[in-house]
Formats: sequence, C-alpha cells, structure tokens
Amino acid sequence: MKTARRQSYGVKSAPYGFLLPGIILFALFFALPIGYALYLSFRKVHVSGLGLGSGARKEVWAGLENYSDALSDSELLHGALRVFGYGLIVVPVMLGLALLFALMLDADKVRFTPFTRLAIFLPYAIPGVVAALLWGFLYLPDVSPFYWVLDKLGMPQPDLLDGGPLYLALSNIAVWGGTGFNMIVIYTALQAIPVEVYEAAKLDGATPLQIALRIKIPMVAPSLVLTFFFSIIATLQVFNEPTTLKPLTNSVSTTWSPLMKVYQDAFGNGDIYRASAQAVIIAFATLVLSFGFLRAANRRSKQEEGAR
Repeated sequence: MKTARRQSYGVKSAPYGFLLPGIILFALFFALPIGYALYLSFRKVHVSGLGLGSGARKEVWAGLENYSDALSDSELLHGALRVFGYGLIVVPVMLGLALLFALMLDADKVRFTPFTRLAIFLPYAIPGVVAALLWGFLYLPDVSPFYWVLDKLGMPQPDLLDGGPLYLALSNIAVWGGTGFNMIVIYTALQAIPVEVYEAAKLDGATPLQIALRIKIPMVAPSLVLTFFFSIIATLQVFNEPTTLKPLTNSVSTTWSPLMKVYQDAFGNGDIYRASAQAVIIAFATLVLSFGFLRAANRRSKQEEGAR
C-alpha cells in the first residue's frame, strides 16, 4: 500500500520536476531583472553638499519622479516618433514580401523549392549586428561596390546614411533579416491546408491567383496575425541596427530609438534609475499595443465566424 502511494506521488510530482529547471531560469533571467528594474525605477540618488565623502550620496525613495521625468523627456518622445516612422516602413514591407515568397513557394510549378526556401531564410540566421555591419559598409560611398557601379554609369549617388534615406537604410536591414522567418511561418501554415480544398477550387474553375487571394490568404490569417504581432514587438525594440550604424554617420544620435535612450542614460550618463523607469514605460507600451492588437484580431475573427 505504501509502495503504491509513493509511486502515485512520484508520478504526480514528476511534471513539476521537469518544469523546475525552466522555472528557475525564468525567475533568474526574466522575473528577477524585471522586478529589480521596477524597484530601481522608484529610487534615486540624493547628493548632500558637494557629494564628497562617505554618506554624501544616498539612494532614496523617488516615487513617480523618474516616470514624470521620462514622460516629459523630449528625446524619448522623438525617439518613439522615429521608431514609429521606421515601423511604418518595416512591418508592411517585410510581411508583404514574406507572404509573397510563401505563396510563390507553395505554387504547383515551382522548382528548387528547398534551395529557394533556405536562401530566403538564411539572412535570419545572421546575427543582427553582423548584418548591420555588412549593410553599413555597403552604404558607405568609399567602399561600397554599388556606389562604384553608379559612378561608372554616371548615375547619382544618394547618401543613404543621412536624412530621410536613413530610414530606408535601417528598414532594409530589418526587412532583409526578418523576411525569412516570417516566410517560414506563413509557408508552414500553407502546407497545412488540405489538398482537397485546392482540388475543389480547381474543379470550380478557379485560377491560381483566385486560389491565392480567396483561399490561401484567408486560411493563413492566424499566421499573418502572429507574424504581425512579432514584427510590432521587434520594431519597438529596435537597437542593434542604429547602434551599429552610429559610428558610420552623424545622423544617428545616441538617443535615436527609445532603447538607445535607455542605454545612454544607464551606461553613458550613469542614471540607472531614470533608465529603469524608461524601460518600464517601453515594456508597458509594448504590452498595451500587443494586447490591444490581439484583442482586435480576436474580435474580428469572432465577428467573421458569427457572420458565417
């Protein structure tokens, strides 16, 4: 009887044993840093006198002062506006290309599908910093082969690292690196559609274009929502590309994006308290936008199901 109880207890506790390593890692590298950032966001350093000697600098309670300073910081607001403009280019172009490539690979008369799929996905496997460095040198007129070709052809040579073209240069890096991942997600969803659906559509006289527009795209809508969700999060967290291109141009400031502003305040200005408040605000904004988008997508899907 006791043996049976021990075996039953062991079977019931086994799942928790498998979950324990993941829970520990989640607590150490995710929950604990978030909690510490929240703690720091409500603190500040109080300097007495000239700030010299022991006890002259003390960490004290700041309340919502750091949040007030962050929300009234014009640099953070301008960085958010720049990221908004950057996202208006990146998200639709990247998802549009991903959908187009997925539909092309899913077509009947496509050759070398495995090689093409790998070639489109391969840029995603390249680290973002490395990709930014590669494209950064291709943008420099002195070393870029593209500028050499344009010079030989007598064509104008635009400066992609200055002014408005800078948004296109940064967006190109993100699109080049992220299209492959989104394409794989959409292509996998296309492969899960039953073949009988296509055969029925062909018997009804549907053309390949009509099948793509009226069958394939509506049936992979959940995958499109998922990729859009991931793309929004990645856009709000843009950091590698502008930081890597910064030494190559004066048009990218140390506060070009909100995350760059957080990094500059924390490690450039040494104000980890205000930087923590800014990080919490960015995380909260990302959560609100993501949650709002998912709720809107779910509401629309329910309305479509009700209409049917």
